[in-house]
Amino acid sequence: MEFTPVVAGLENIQRKLTQNQRLDRQDGLELLRTANTLGLAYLANEKRRQAVGNQVFFNNNAHINYSNVCKVRCGFCAFGKDPGEKGSYTMTIDEVVNKAEYYAGLGATEIHMVGGIHPELPFSYYVEMLQKVKERVPQVSLKAFTAAEYDYFAQLEGAPVSEILKTLHQAGLSFIPGGGAENFSQRVRDIICPDKISAQRWLEIHRTAHRLGIPTNANMLYGIIETDEELIDHLLALRNLQDETGGFYALIPTAFHPRHTKFEHIPQASALRTLKIIAVSRLVLDNFKYIKAYWVSAGLHIAQMALSFGANDLDGVVREEKIYHTAGAGSPQMQSELELIRLINEAGLVAAERDTFYHVLKTYEP
Repeated sequence: MEFTPVVAGLENIQRKLTQNQRLDRQDGLELLRTANTLGLAYLANEKRRQAVGNQVFFNNNAHINYSNVCKVRCGFCAFGKDPGEKGSYTMTIDEVVNKAEYYAGLGATEIHMVGGIHPELPFSYYVEMLQKVKERVPQVSLKAFTAAEYDYFAQLEGAPVSEILKTLHQAGLSFIPGGGAENFSQRVRDIICPDKISAQRWLEIHRTAHRLGIPTNANMLYGIIETDEELIDHLLALRNLQDETGGFYALIPTAFHPRHTKFEHIPQASALRTLKIIAVSRLVLDNFKYIKAYWVSAGLHIAQMALSFGANDLDGVVREEKIYHTAGAGSPQMQSELELIRLINEAGLVAAERDTFYHVLKTYEP
């Protein structure tokens, strides 16, 4: 006989979940604000188990940040530099290709490529970069460019974003990361990234990609100036688009890191806030299969704890990450597959190495 505990203070939400009813905005706020953290973890963990079982995913991936030159210069970002500024760089296509080949030789099955909004590079640079990487390492999936970059490419070419996406897809693009979403609240965006694309434009670009058969991820920045209401509204906007297209794979909640930014005075999000947000994301996003505990952002120990709060993906090996580490992330630059497997198994879950599209390559029982 299976014992189902009553979650004190969250009985109405538990009843809705038991009856497979969709949670609403007020439910999300109640979950985010509950003092019953262990009860929240129980609900999220049960939802994760019912939706996707006991597998936790990771992949053998590598990041290449091809340039940090950016004309937008968001206040929350420590990565971007002006052209010619000390520390600015732009890789040649050959350098990108050689690095991708090196990582593929180490077993990487996915290359993740994003950069700044570069004011001088032509669109042909990006097309050729994908083409040449794909020619050199055809076995590797290319996850490349954020919605803000796609919007800029469309401006450069004077073309609709659908044509940009088709061109890059033909050049080798496999998947689109979720960067640039930040928080969808216009109030938040006006303060932290006033010159970045709007929330509506971000959603439109991902909608277009989905309609073209290009899957994407979705990000959510937290721990900066967002209210609880703005955070839940962000999740609901993603849920609505997923209802429409079904094109999202994973949500990646990412904690704001304040060092070397205009918001250095803001304390970093607590471990409790991180765990609550992951759990609430699992419960509100009932149409997302994968919720990531991104160890680069959260740190290894909190990411492991998040596996008991509804998360079922630890991202991957990564190998080289510049954006969060420029802002003071204390996590290592990479994790070995053995370490990721250990973290998952130690939580009593099955480690599943995956490819970009969540095809399981190998499993490791605890």
